[in-house]
Amino acid sequence: MEQNELKYIIEAVLFAAGEPVPTERICAACECDADEVDKAAQMLMDELSFDRRGIRVIRLENAYQMCSAGEMSPYITKALETRKPPKLSASQLETLTIVAYYQPATKAYVEQLRGVDCSYSIGALLTKKLIEECGRLNVPGRPILYKTTPDFLRTFGLASIDELPEIEKINFGKPEQLELAAMEELEKQNAEAQAAPPAEAQQETLL
Repeated sequence: MEQNELKYIIEAVLFAAGEPVPTERICAACECDADEVDKAAQMLMDELSFDRRGIRVIRLENAYQMCSAGEMSPYITKALETRKPPKLSASQLETLTIVAYYQPATKAYVEQLRGVDCSYSIGALLTKKLIEECGRLNVPGRPILYKTTPDFLRTFGLASIDELPEIEKINFGKPEQLELAAMEELEKQNAEAQAAPPAEAQQETLL
């Protein structure tokens, strides 16, 4: 199949889909390999950008999606009366950063790095579709694992997680070890609470 023809097919598929389309699905539809699809998609991306068209094609890891050009945002907002998405709070941004760099990560792992409870932040990021559940850790209790979503990549203008700036990661050990340690600490606290005499008994002793 000629590159121009493949380029037009990709453009039509992405327009009709309205969401990320995996490269493998395009390959199956066009009966061609991934390299051909990537080359044709890049041609389309370059053409739309060079002509300063109102739409763009972006790559999200192993998928492509059509979206509006960033410079058209003010006009789209006015025409469709859409509101800007709420900004992330500092706690939500910290939580999102940890999930992005340490994924797949459990809630306990995020809390170990942040040092505070992250239940609300994780819930908010799930609602905003910036993170999603991606299975459970194989330890007692089966805690949920979280990872970033294609919406995260699109929001931050990344083609893949590999494009995140490098940082010096803190090593707290494997998630499995952290979860087991957290469970042991919780069991210890529960045991101490059960062993402690009731408050009324303590008062009688003092009297």
